[in-house]
Amino acid sequence: MPVRDIEYRVDGAPMVGRLALPEGDDTRPAVLIAHEGGGLDDYQKSRAERFAEHGYVAFALDYYGDGKPLTSQEEMAARCQALWSEPERLRVLAGAGLDVLLGEPRADASRVAAVGYCFGGAVVLELARGGADIQAVVGFHPRLASRRPQDARNVRAKVLVCVGSEDPLVSVEERVAFEDEMRAGGVDWRMNVYGGAQHSFTRPGADRDGRPGVAYDPAADQRSWRAMLDVFDEVFE
Repeated sequence: MPVRDIEYRVDGAPMVGRLALPEGDDTRPAVLIAHEGGGLDDYQKSRAERFAEHGYVAFALDYYGDGKPLTSQEEMAARCQALWSEPERLRVLAGAGLDVLLGEPRADASRVAAVGYCFGGAVVLELARGGADIQAVVGFHPRLASRRPQDARNVRAKVLVCVGSEDPLVSVEERVAFEDEMRAGGVDWRMNVYGGAQHSFTRPGADRDGRPGVAYDPAADQRSWRAMLDVFDEVFE
């Protein structure tokens, strides 16, 4: 499987993402991937390879810079909050990654999805709120709140968010507000809530973070992956 890191720039700042291609030389549906709040570590990069194994051209973007993970939970919280306060910045960062993905000749620009994990979910949702020409957006245990919920009217993609019922970082109130936002925006959306699942339920070893409410859940991981593929089947047919 062809895999390589790609350096690109956003407003002069260096970013390093991971591109993975499926076997063959034909054009394929493309998937943009936004990493968890901890940064683009080896596991987050490997997500691109997993998508490529399923036949997609995949690019794991970098929204912090230098393609490196953060060093502490405190830094992660501060960086995420600062970015969340600037939705236009999030859209620029995601859009730059999308440009890299679509610059790959094998990427079919008419069949594109954006997938985000944890705070990466907020990143791809903002990309959609900005009116990006993509067919699907999927957030796994994502932050749902936005500083610009009125921009849901710009969403052109089908939206799926997958949330754990016991996720302390995505409250019931935030879920309800997101429902109201999607409804007001006339978005084709769905929300899957997985009973008993906590935050980061798609990341093996999440329990080792030592944070209450953060744990891997293999059942929720598998079910949410299948739900995503169902959306892809709809939009990529």
